[in-house]
Amino acid sequence: MGKAIDRASKEVLAEMVRLTQRQGLKGAAGGWKDFLQCHDKKGSGLSDPIRRSRELLVDFLQTFTKEQQKVFNKLIRRNNDHNAMKQFKGFVHLESPKQRLVRLTMEHPKYTKEFCFPFYDEGWVTTHLGEFFEAMKSETMLAIDCEMVLCEDGTEAVVKVCVVDQDLQVKLDQLVNPMKPVADYRTNITGIDSKDLEGVTCSLADIQKSLKKLLSHGTILVGHSLYNDLRAVKVDHLRVIDTVCIFKFVDLPNFSPSLNTLCKDSSVIQLHDLQVVLGFPVRNDGEPHNCLNDAQAAMKLVLAKLEHGYEDLIVTTDVEMPRCDSAKLLLHNIPVEIPAQELHLLFPGEDDVTIESATKQRVESYTTCAVFRSPAQADKAFDKVNGNLTKDSAGRLQKSVSLKLGSKKTTQLYVRKMTNDPDVSKMLRDENAEPLQQQAIDGNGSKRLKTCSYPCDHVKEIEKLREDLRRREEEIFNLQKALAQVKSICDRELPC
Repeated sequence: MGKAIDRASKEVLAEMVRLTQRQGLKGAAGGWKDFLQCHDKKGSGLSDPIRRSRELLVDFLQTFTKEQQKVFNKLIRRNNDHNAMKQFKGFVHLESPKQRLVRLTMEHPKYTKEFCFPFYDEGWVTTHLGEFFEAMKSETMLAIDCEMVLCEDGTEAVVKVCVVDQDLQVKLDQLVNPMKPVADYRTNITGIDSKDLEGVTCSLADIQKSLKKLLSHGTILVGHSLYNDLRAVKVDHLRVIDTVCIFKFVDLPNFSPSLNTLCKDSSVIQLHDLQVVLGFPVRNDGEPHNCLNDAQAAMKLVLAKLEHGYEDLIVTTDVEMPRCDSAKLLLHNIPVEIPAQELHLLFPGEDDVTIESATKQRVESYTTCAVFRSPAQADKAFDKVNGNLTKDSAGRLQKSVSLKLGSKKTTQLYVRKMTNDPDVSKMLRDENAEPLQQQAIDGNGSKRLKTCSYPCDHVKEIEKLREDLRRREEEIFNLQKALAQVKSICDRELPC
């Protein structure tokens, strides 16, 4: 590992030392603090690795066995690939339209938080860029979608993986055996039950082997909330396009749209001069997911973005929550030891409320929904719940609730509304309420919200500058696309 350490920056070395601390790893001289007490006169009081010399960090890491040092090599190699990807942003003249969407994904706030995988853990695999500039020339795109079940040990396991290419042709469509007992197949979501997995021998390791082969040589991986799929298959891949990150919303910058929302018709979302994104929903209300359809839909969204441009903003002021969703309350951060049937205690006197199966499960908590007869009943039930009222990052009202089960200790969880802008939703429900925004009449004669213009001149100027920048970037994109078409024609017609 000596040569790898010599090339690694001090920041990477410090991160490797922190990794040993988090995982309780010890070398020949013990853990990090043990090493400091024996090898540094400052002792263990100054334990932050970044505040120690580079030479000391190297000496500590070299006390580990060759097997342990393999983990450090992974970290160094991955860091080099990450740095190369970041530095490539400076080569704008070499950036293809597809690579620009990769960059937009990397620059999104979600990327730093969600795509930071524990790739060094056992069971994870990493794909590598290889020769960097050759890999960045790759125009190959694949889209992936996975379905997961909840296992008895509290973890999630992948049970189906679908991959399609940019022509929507199937490259992988495989059921996967979790290889451990399943607590909940989530059939209403996954569409899979125990019978579907009878006789299935394909393991996660088999899927990883197939994916590693498909994702070689700089292939771009596409998906919706792609980080969830990569966590499911335990694969760390750098060149990614996440449809959650490349569509910008005007009035809800923190809003993460569902795949269905991005794909359905123009009465729900609009893209500047485009009438639709795709023009149809991926699934109808109440239908389970179709893994293959979802992978194809994600690819179609990216292809639409490449065709129509990067900077179109999705206008959400006309978004209406589907009736089936607005008649629900989201229950989250529920401790796993609390049975779902006990959640009825949150809504005393509500006889018709139904608690769904867990929609999202972590090791210590899970998420589900309470379903009511109507949106009005859901609103009324939310108002009755005792708890501290707050808002989440997307502006949705939620309450922190204390739940006591018999003589057991009290536990905390959250009850949240499903609507994205509760104040506007309430105004629309109450026709006699004082309007918070102006109302306009659209072409069909129906009322819709009209956002008030900014009163300050300097804000208007900023918006004008942003629009000018968007227009210039669009011109550059169109020029790049035209040049690419000319190059393609020349490559076909000119002899080698």
